[in-house]
Amino acid sequence: MLRYFATYGRNDLPWRNTYDPYKIMVSEVMLQQTQVSRVVEKYKEFLKLFPKVEQLAKASLRDVLKVWSGLGYNRRAKFLHEAAKAVMKEYKGKMPKTAEELERLPGIGPYTARAIAAFAYNTPSVFIETNIRTVFIHHFFPNEDLISDKELLPLITEAAIGQDTREWYAALMDYGVYLKQTTNNPSRRSAHHTKQEVFKGSLREARGLILKVLSNNVGLTKSHISIKTGLESERVESALRGLEKDGMVVRRGTKWGIA
Repeated sequence: MLRYFATYGRNDLPWRNTYDPYKIMVSEVMLQQTQVSRVVEKYKEFLKLFPKVEQLAKASLRDVLKVWSGLGYNRRAKFLHEAAKAVMKEYKGKMPKTAEELERLPGIGPYTARAIAAFAYNTPSVFIETNIRTVFIHHFFPNEDLISDKELLPLITEAAIGQDTREWYAALMDYGVYLKQTTNNPSRRSAHHTKQEVFKGSLREARGLILKVLSNNVGLTKSHISIKTGLESERVESALRGLEKDGMVVRRGTKWGIA
């Protein structure tokens, strides 16, 4: 694993060249359900506008969503924004150091908290994501299907003992990517594998189109949103209801805008 990483490791990834916990938090949230190739430039653009946690906390959600546009899963931008606010309010602008504290931030779940702790602080951590899952299924369950994370975690825990945490997990992830490219993607045999829904024509696409339009306009009526997005009025209504429930948009009179 480490020999592979020494030769082929993706050390040119920008978040691999920092120990700044804020910057690593940004990368981990961006990378959720999103390909690395789509994240790299957006990560650089985001940090150019919000290089420090306090600058992100002070920004409007509208400005955050504007730069996030194109990454999808826009609730992640809202959670990241709220996490920055929590760091300023509850930790006086200092990023938490433990996974337990990190997990208390909005939108930061068990995996993300432990990944931040590992890559920012080199804290011994045990966590699992799709590429790590791929490696352990490939080597320990070559002929089995529906392997659960409960079966993998003891192996991941044992393998991490004595490792340089930051290097080890980077190596696992890169080797997992290699296995996906050269084998019949072992992660498909995981009990937790799900096919990603088709984006084109989905409600998620509609939500993204509406947020993009609202990020560039102060307020719009439903009919104007329909015209600007090319979506049918019923689709706009359904998407707005979900976005309002998620705290992404608000209605002011007859017009809608970013919350």
